Amino acid sequence: MSTTEVATARYSWGGDDHIFVELAEEMSLLAMFRAMAITNRLRDERPDGVLDICPANASYQVRYDPDVIEPRTLLALLQDVEAQVGDATDVALATRVVEIPVLYRDPWTTETLMRFRDRHQDPDVTDIEYAARINDFSSVDEFIAAHSGSPWITSMVGFVAGLPFLYQMVGRERQLVVPKYLRPRTDTPKQTVGHGGCFGCIYSVRGAGGYQMFGITPAPIYDPKQTMPDFEDFMVFFRPADVVRFVPIDRERYDAYLADVEAGTFRITARPVEFHAREFLNDPDGYNRRLLEETP
Repeated sequence: MSTTEVATARYSWGGDDHIFVELAEEMSLLAMFRAMAITNRLRDERPDGVLDICPANASYQVRYDPDVIEPRTLLALLQDVEAQVGDATDVALATRVVEIPVLYRDPWTTETLMRFRDRHQDPDVTDIEYAARINDFSSVDEFIAAHSGSPWITSMVGFVAGLPFLYQMVGRERQLVVPKYLRPRTDTPKQTVGHGGCFGCIYSVRGAGGYQMFGITPAPIYDPKQTMPDFEDFMVFFRPADVVRFVPIDRERYDAYLADVEAGTFRITARPVEFHAREFLNDPDGYNRRLLEETP
């Protein structure tokens, strides 16, 4: 996977206390690495007057107190950090590899998608059948193997509380791409594994949505009451840069995990890793294998 020339970031003011920084006009793993590297450095240094730092897919936003740090001083500081990070190929991210069990073609998302076929590109097939066909797979099983066979990196968390945007860690020519619904649904089951454009996601709560629905996970990823073991420190499970491995499961395993959730004992399998951008970019498939093979 080769790197490309890095464009200069575009800085925009938002009212009196925000600055938005666009690092690239299109999503790429390198743009995401730059956003992570810059925002991590800002968090480590935490300049006086910087209140919030929010990374996104290929950009980030900073909220600041203009009575503490003068806006042009902050702008110069951010430009200096951008120059120090450069193309981010030398960045190392302290993160996690997490396993997310998925019941593909589950009855709940299937029932939901069938209620909204009038909003879909192909009303005669399910979402995953449509995704398999337009990505040139001969069967849904082949598509599931491709979806679960490579890791995904969490490029940002948000839109609704706790929802991770996931970007497939393969070359662009191999990425799964599926358009969103023609018109959004008014219903999506909680913990649906979805896909729209180049991004995967997991719906943290039940609600409206427009991503194609492939399956569902029993794993809670948002717990506002913090009753589950994975949420002792924070109500949102995912963090930017988390590496996700989707693990296909059957209905029996799903029900067993759900019983653990109801008993308050379920834990998402996760282990800490240091992710090295240059090693990944030099050999994505080999690096991915090492990441996944080490997962318990």
